[in-house]
Amino acid sequence: GPALLFVKTSQGKEEGRRFYACSACRDRKDCNFFQWEDEKVSETRLAAREEYNRSHQPFFTHRQNVDRYKNFILLPLSKRRFCQECQQLLLPAEWEKHSDHQFLCDITPAQLKSPSQLLYPLENKKTNAQYLFADRSCQFLLNLLIDLGFRRVLSVGTPRLHEMIQSKASQEEFNVRSLLLDIDFRYSQFYTEDEFCHYNMFNHHFFGGEAARETCRKFLNEENGERVIMVTDPPFGGLVEALASSFKKLMAMWRETEKEGHDNREMPMFWIFPYFFESRILDFFPSFSMMDYQVDYDNHALYKHGKTGRRQSPVRIFTNLTPSMIVLPEEEGYRFCTVCQRYVSSGNQHCEICNSCTSKDGRRWKHCVLCKKCVKPSWFHCNNCNCCTLEKHSCEKTDTGCFVCGKAGHKRSTCPSLSHT
Repeated sequence: GPALLFVKTSQGKEEGRRFYACSACRDRKDCNFFQWEDEKVSETRLAAREEYNRSHQPFFTHRQNVDRYKNFILLPLSKRRFCQECQQLLLPAEWEKHSDHQFLCDITPAQLKSPSQLLYPLENKKTNAQYLFADRSCQFLLNLLIDLGFRRVLSVGTPRLHEMIQSKASQEEFNVRSLLLDIDFRYSQFYTEDEFCHYNMFNHHFFGGEAARETCRKFLNEENGERVIMVTDPPFGGLVEALASSFKKLMAMWRETEKEGHDNREMPMFWIFPYFFESRILDFFPSFSMMDYQVDYDNHALYKHGKTGRRQSPVRIFTNLTPSMIVLPEEEGYRFCTVCQRYVSSGNQHCEICNSCTSKDGRRWKHCVLCKKCVKPSWFHCNNCNCCTLEKHSCEKTDTGCFVCGKAGHKRSTCPSLSHT
């Protein structure tokens, strides 16, 4: 889909040269697209680009994958194979082409309902960063959504939550539906066009064109009082500004579905992201607040629940719902703070000076009178730096200033000289 516009900056210079680069890949090795904004591109180069794009298209369309799936489930168990190298369901006529590949046999209905466990996670941190919710977090999220009265879930980059909802859809008393928007086209092998849209959350691009966009718009239409919520779990290395732009466009689509009533409201949303991005998220969504619940992942070595100290999962839920509505499990150590009117972790003690439960990482934080705020327990106030920091640190000169303009008082990321795009 469309590229994003970035700017190259040099220290002390207010003006930077702007360029286009891939919106999804943050490593030039994965996608080498680069073009200066003011650059004139030759016809030859444009043609080479088009040819490159054509050669990297999926082998089958979504419609073809749906037809193939219908044929696949009609096969007896002994003839159901999945190629692990091509990450593809195989029909008997295709076995010979994949004869020298490794494949799984006897694919069961349970495996087909859990494609995130059948497919290899794409764990390149600078492209996909496909870390999948642990069952504990996934079940908690689903139970919470049901308790809050939501019956439709727009799952943006949350395949495991989507498949948990899909697997329960056949149960008579279960009345929650989900639509998965994800950049991983492999899921088109398992879901129809009404259940999955190939989507890039960094530039709000629907690869299926207007038909896919209409599918999403139709899903967001709250018929018969079926409330909609968006749950998203983006790659943590992604630009918050680009993500926020796409999420606001999805919210605008939601507003379009109602002639009245949505004008000044935001679509209910859970944005799952590390706590240290809190200030960036609040820059774009001031109505959001961060919950203390630790989200953990099956295939991430560090982001696990139950670890102590700094090894706890830093991933949290940011939401525009009223915090008191988000009930966290007491058996996991969460408690309700009557002053803050929200659930907090057991180590998050209320600070009388700040008048808030201030801990972000689950440990008890301490108040610094000089900084006039609570800080991590391992930090100490440094008189040279005039702020709290780690005890063993190299004191920075306070006059070094911003990398872009050289002025003190702000960082490069918030420099007013930067032209935000």
